Amino acid sequence: MLRVPVLSPDGKPLMPAKASRVRRWLKFGKAKVVHNDIGIFQVQYLEKPSGEEVQNVVVGIDPGKLFSGIGVQSQKATLFLAHLKLPFKTVTKRMTQRAMMRRGRRGRRINRKLPYNQRNHRQCRFDNRRGHKIPPSIRANRDLEFRVLQELQQIYPSNDVVVEVIKARGNKGFSPAMVGQYWQLERLEQEGYNVHTQEGWHTSTLRQYLGLPKAKNKAQESPAAHAVDGLCLAISQFMRYRQIKRRSGTWLGDIKVTPCQFAVINRPPVCRRQLHLMIPAKGGERRGYGGTVTRHGFRKGDYVKVGQAGITYYGYVSGDTKSQVSVSDSNWKRLGRFTAKKVQLLQRNTGLVSTIGLSNLTTLSGAV
Repeated sequence: MLRVPVLSPDGKPLMPAKASRVRRWLKFGKAKVVHNDIGIFQVQYLEKPSGEEVQNVVVGIDPGKLFSGIGVQSQKATLFLAHLKLPFKTVTKRMTQRAMMRRGRRGRRINRKLPYNQRNHRQCRFDNRRGHKIPPSIRANRDLEFRVLQELQQIYPSNDVVVEVIKARGNKGFSPAMVGQYWQLERLEQEGYNVHTQEGWHTSTLRQYLGLPKAKNKAQESPAAHAVDGLCLAISQFMRYRQIKRRSGTWLGDIKVTPCQFAVINRPPVCRRQLHLMIPAKGGERRGYGGTVTRHGFRKGDYVKVGQAGITYYGYVSGDTKSQVSVSDSNWKRLGRFTAKKVQLLQRNTGLVSTIGLSNLTTLSGAV
């Protein structure tokens, strides 16, 4: 049975309720629909609740390089699943371009007709390789996971987090998924989360015991790709593995995997403001490029509604012209250009783009 997140009148997360009960609340005016940055359907109870006791709710995170999976589980129901499209490749590409542009500017300002000791070279001010900094691409991945976790804490009454720890063995160099994982765990603990860790073999064994599907295509935007591992990480807090006399073991505990809301979440691919384009134009002048502000009061990434020729479109602002606004879907494919007066703002840019659907992992089909 599908569960819907519920907030108390003062905004405190309560235990999710069945969809049939929420429909009755909305019908008789006892609750109202509220919005959140992830896009999960959620209601706020308007009357004083009979009690605010909550059950144990656990969030599982399966971190990766290009994709991550998140699952929210209580003992009686599956509450939410998410497939995160991480910005690793985008950040890596932009950092490479930034370095190339910086080197080009430094090279152009040097007068090579002068002796080398008289040229305009900037001297090293300090050793900037001692800070043990997290690479920007890895930090962006972990920041997206952390942002989604913060939003989930405002929706579900959960403070327990289970994170999968990756350990590469042998002569494999290093894995981008490994870099920064302990930095992320330390940050979660500093924020007050009850953090638990688990290795990948434990997750795989539990998934096979529960009979949950696992997609071979890691880029597939379905619960069976990565979200199922996040779900198994959360379930591990309700079940325990016991080995029987040095032979194969068994799992102890009772858990229910039920249909729930499923979201594909990523960052809006908005080009940040640059001083000029990378390639000089004719005459040595370059036009401005990037930024989130449009000429019609909208920002890139705003969720809007627009109607044209009897068809209603819902999407995100992705650009503008002198009189029109470009609207794109969650995959950033343009739906069309519309007159600015016809575009209605629904929600300001939150830094997240999500597609919400329903998921059912109780069968081996893994259908969404």
